[in-house]
Amino acid sequence: MSLIAQHPYIKVERKVTGIEQVEIEHERIIYLYMDKVITQHREFPIKVVTDFSFRGIGNQGGILYLHTLLGVYTYNVKSSPEAFITAYREYFK
Repeated sequence: MSLIAQHPYIKVERKVTGIEQVEIEHERIIYLYMDKVITQHREFPIKVVTDFSFRGIGNQGGILYLHTLLGVYTYNVKSSPEAFITAYREYFK
C-alpha cells in the first residue's frame, strides 16, 4: 500500500452553550493510496471512486468533492487540492 497523495481538510464542530455558539475546527487529512482513499472516518476502495472535483469559495479555499459509486462526499479545504486531484487522475484515469 503506497501513498500517492494527501491533502488536509477541515471538519467544523459547532458547540452551543447556554449563551454562545463556538466553532471548533479539526484539521484532518485525506489520503490517496493505490488501492483506496482514506479519511478520518471512512475508507473507500479505489474501485468505487470515480473522480474528484473542487469548487473554490472566494479566497477561503473551497469544497473537495469525492465522487463514488456510493454517492458524493464533500470535504472543506483551506487550500486548493489541484495537486491531489491531478495525482488521482494521472494514476487512475
